[in-house]
Amino acid sequence: MRPTGRLHLGHYHGVLKNWVELQHSYECYYFVADWHALTTHYEDPRIIAETTWDIVIDWLAAGVSPGSARLFIQSRVPEHAELHLLLSMITPLGWLERVPSFKDQQERLKELDLATYGFLGYPLLQSADILIYKAGYVPVGDDQVAHVELTREVARRFNYMYGREADFEQKAETAIAKMGKKNARLYREQRRRYQEQGDQQALEVARALLETQQNISFGDKERLFGFLEGSGKIILPEPQALLTQAARMPGLDGQKMSKSYANTIELRADPEDVSKKLRTMPTDPARVRRSDPGEPDKCPVWQLHQVYSDDGTRDWVVQGCRSAGIGCLECKQPVIDKVIAEINTLRERAREYEEDPNVVREIIAEGTEAARDTARDTLDEVRKAMGVVYR
Repeated sequence: MRPTGRLHLGHYHGVLKNWVELQHSYECYYFVADWHALTTHYEDPRIIAETTWDIVIDWLAAGVSPGSARLFIQSRVPEHAELHLLLSMITPLGWLERVPSFKDQQERLKELDLATYGFLGYPLLQSADILIYKAGYVPVGDDQVAHVELTREVARRFNYMYGREADFEQKAETAIAKMGKKNARLYREQRRRYQEQGDQQALEVARALLETQQNISFGDKERLFGFLEGSGKIILPEPQALLTQAARMPGLDGQKMSKSYANTIELRADPEDVSKKLRTMPTDPARVRRSDPGEPDKCPVWQLHQVYSDDGTRDWVVQGCRSAGIGCLECKQPVIDKVIAEINTLRERAREYEEDPNVVREIIAEGTEAARDTARDTLDEVRKAMGVVYR
């Protein structure tokens, strides 16, 4: 997550709730992407330093646990930058220029000078962020799937160019023998069916078989994945996009909640300010007077009821609005109560970290060290493959 401002309820409902769920099912890495923030905010980086620690506190308040996930700051793991550099040596320029968000962001952010390599290359830095941990899945929305696909293409190209050991087939056969006669026979049969007939099901069966093997090393397993597909050793596994169910959190004007629309409610906002913002929200323009009937589907407040209210309250809103039986302030009050209750919970959880910033810094230091251990191992493999290891 880029530190370009304080987090708001859109981040909470659209991202952080998913992160909290995922950390119980996967080994997760969550980091503050300060280098990515510099791609658009390089002229005034003060906001990055100001909001980085606030973002971490918001994560912790939302329920992200340092015991279940590794939390760190991107620039404190310099291996990301070195892998980005090494991958840039083999990545065609056209691959970066065709990323959909490249031209789209330049069009939307005309007030910023984005004619920089950093902005052009940020999808490749994202690829390095993913590949340095050999990630299996990347939780993204629809708009980020193209970036994961770029990562897959980069990994595929890297493996094709550098995953060719001189004695690769001999090592692969030795690894197959370690699987036991029955599993070795099944692996060879599925490999033959895939390579001779293009049988995709055989490929999936063989992959699943490899995942269950306990008596072969991780390196041998990666080698056999490559042998299965007729390539060399898979040094950088291709990740999959994990499409997350991101709730669309409406802003104060009915559009998607976003800093660029100035329609946000911050996660730790003052309750009085929240109440004032919600009470002055625009409603159905047809309701000029209290006695005028309205239509919920034309009212931004109704979108907030969709997020916060139960079925009974929503029925009350629909009936009361269309019959002019309730006024707009009455309609808003249940939403105001729910939003303030949610924010008060987050503020309370955040207070202990605000009062003792050293705890937050220790969490980041521990997460950074754990992340670096994994990143160093991957980078060692990449350096060896590219021939930039000297003794």
